[in-house]
Amino acid sequence: MAVAIAVTRERREGETRCAVTPETVKKLIALGATVTVEAGTGLGSSIPDGEYAAAGATVARDTKAALTGADVLLKVRGPTAQEISALKPGAVVAAMLDAYREKDTVQALAGAGATAFAMEFVPRITRAQVMDVLSSQANLAGYRAVIEAAAAYGKGFPMMMTAAGTVAAAKVFVMGAGVAGLQAIATARRLGAVVTATDVRPASKEQVESLGARFVAVEDEEFKAAETAGGYAKAMSDEYQAKQAELTASHIVKQDVVITTALIPGRPAPRLVTAAHVASMKPGSVLVDLAIDNGGNVEGAKAGEIVTTANGVQIVGWSNMPGRIAADASALYARNLVAFLGLMVKDGALGVDLEDEILKASVVTHGGAVVHEGVKG
Repeated sequence: MAVAIAVTRERREGETRCAVTPETVKKLIALGATVTVEAGTGLGSSIPDGEYAAAGATVARDTKAALTGADVLLKVRGPTAQEISALKPGAVVAAMLDAYREKDTVQALAGAGATAFAMEFVPRITRAQVMDVLSSQANLAGYRAVIEAAAAYGKGFPMMMTAAGTVAAAKVFVMGAGVAGLQAIATARRLGAVVTATDVRPASKEQVESLGARFVAVEDEEFKAAETAGGYAKAMSDEYQAKQAELTASHIVKQDVVITTALIPGRPAPRLVTAAHVASMKPGSVLVDLAIDNGGNVEGAKAGEIVTTANGVQIVGWSNMPGRIAADASALYARNLVAFLGLMVKDGALGVDLEDEILKASVVTHGGAVVHEGVKG
């Protein structure tokens, strides 16, 4: 029999994305699978149920009907307790589980006998680039952060020369030059801003400058060794952070817009912008905190809100920034999932080879236990 793939509606508040699109329904069927989609799954991404049906999916009336007999469950966020209880033993689950924080969900998946994969754990190797959900979603988040900043900022971004005089270009400072930061730099440059950026990874300097921005950092010996083998930023020493903070303070005071993007896997987001930094900024300035879901980079930021400080600075703390551009975010995420499932579904048969380096790195639960070393710890 063909592999039965189920996709259920996202139930987390504010989650507008979905794990499958009509395009990827066709691709999953081409792998030899059947696809069942719960009614309403795509509404947040402007995909009506009829488009799924036209692509070859079965549209189920509710969660229980969607999951009956399912071999695989695809989600954006981790499944609910109701969804986990409806899984058959040994079912495969693929989602952004947020496994370091959502421990109850992980334990429930283990208890249900599910083989659960955290898509955020897909290794950043060449072979897995097409499956890299962190990159696909961060890219859109970086773009959207600039759009949100431009909407909140009371002036234009580009320099404009008019008969009534010249309008100065906005000064934008991007903190963190990973995927999200680089897209933020590129987008702000397209809008005509004068852009500077910083990051603790030495490789980022060339990337920042290639996009036409100026790099700002304390470039000492610790800076030169501040990147892991996987391409992530390392946590820096207190001494380095103090030097960088001094440089940052003198730079932030001159900026119109600051966008923060710094995340460290498995740890709270580092504090990059203090209340003193915010207090030094001009009235009308804007900060956008892309790390708000992990605690935030900006002191005073609040998840799901725009905070206006006493000195007239706006701190934008929208949660789930990719979800604010849901149609594209869903399309990219769904393609990531198709590529990932291609490792397990071949000619209509499901085979989970946990010796495969990608599956081994991303599996969290299997055989009734939590098997990911980092999550167990």
